[in-house]
Amino acid sequence: MKLNTNSNTYIIIYSAIMVIIVAFLLAFVYQALKPMQDANVALDIKKQILYSLNIRGIDGQEAEAKYKEVVKAEAEKDGRKYYMCNINGEDILVVETKGMGLWGGISGYISLHNPQQPTVYGAYFNHESETAGLGAEIKDSQEWQEMFIGKRVYNDQNEVVLSVVKKVEDPMTQVDCVTGATLTSNGVDAMIKDCLKGVYTDACALFENTQSQCIDADSTAVEPKIMED
Repeated sequence: MKLNTNSNTYIIIYSAIMVIIVAFLLAFVYQALKPMQDANVALDIKKQILYSLNIRGIDGQEAEAKYKEVVKAEAEKDGRKYYMCNINGEDILVVETKGMGLWGGISGYISLHNPQQPTVYGAYFNHESETAGLGAEIKDSQEWQEMFIGKRVYNDQNEVVLSVVKKVEDPMTQVDCVTGATLTSNGVDAMIKDCLKGVYTDACALFENTQSQCIDADSTAVEPKIMED
């Protein structure tokens, strides 16, 4: 019996078979590439952490090696990740930050040192969908990110005073906002205020062996993940 290729039944069956075949192929390709994708995501995160430590301009293999060298332990509390690092004998705490920009999520890593009067060692910010040349400058402008270096983070009451503002009045604690991107800059400011609250108290509990990070710690300890050499 000759098939009627113009019939509705034939078209529906043919279409269904093609959809199943294509879906199977896409699922196969996704599964085959997923380990590579996961590895690329993990490497990108490591690079971002290194950028926040002012270590830039290195390729994938160099980044992996440098990350193992400087990151000594990592831990997580309340959905936020902390990394205890050591550069030239100095303990440096890297804190994950997450917030909202103008068009979507923003994130980043801020590294802190000198726990008795914490200052920014370095910073790196990222975004999902900010406007190129404006809000996207929080990621694209290394010069802007480097403005955070050396800024004081807390006042004497341990309140976060590090700020992104439209007009800098206190150069010790404030960073000028990105030109033409006030709302995105406000998002970075709010993210900093939220994510840096009490981080040294948390760090003392998370990294019990690093007593230099302790400031009136009263948090519940969480087992850190020690990085292998």
